[in-house]
Amino acid sequence: MHYTPSFPLYPTMPPPSHRNDQYVMKVSGEGTLSVTPDRAIVVLGAITESKDVSTAQKENAETVSKIINSILRLGIPKENIKTSDYRIDIQYDYEDGKQILRGYKVTHLLQITIDKIEQTGLVIDTAVNSGANSVSAIKFTVAQPNIYYNQALSLAINNAQQKAVTMAKTLGVTLNQIPNRIQEVSGAPEPVPYQASLYAMSAATPVQPGQVEISAEIRTEYSYTV
Repeated sequence: MHYTPSFPLYPTMPPPSHRNDQYVMKVSGEGTLSVTPDRAIVVLGAITESKDVSTAQKENAETVSKIINSILRLGIPKENIKTSDYRIDIQYDYEDGKQILRGYKVTHLLQITIDKIEQTGLVIDTAVNSGANSVSAIKFTVAQPNIYYNQALSLAINNAQQKAVTMAKTLGVTLNQIPNRIQEVSGAPEPVPYQASLYAMSAATPVQPGQVEISAEIRTEYSYTV
């Protein structure tokens, strides 16, 4: 008696036209908004040098205290002022191949968040007049970046959908308008740096924030039928 199985002993792969990966298109989407910044982040402070480390520290502390007090008088909240860098470096001279101690350099930099962006130049000038001799960075941003980032994210999704529709029309296929998968590629927006030279500062430093670009990027997959 012979037994005949009801299924093939050697399963076969479906023809290429029936495979799932033939019905998926992958597209990316980008969205960008140009926003006027409403917040500035400034890094400035004092650098002092002396042959004696204690003297260098003392002079630096006195100068930084003057800088902080002068900025507080402008109405900048105390919590908007914090130390971003503090270090003591040993300095040497070299004579006839020998290392000779020259002294010490103390660096104390403050990060100041300015919520009234029009005060940026005033804050810098006030700090310089109070003894600041280093302005290492000015960055512009917005107080609520996530609001604008979510708008850019929406633009990115629409951009990806438009690409998928265009591709489907060109191929003559039917697109499923609801994506199978969406992946967020970009992250939270970062402040935009502004290069500033201390020696370019004047009694009324003009600081122009310009526009901040907030971008979002996604990757997505759409299914379609032929």
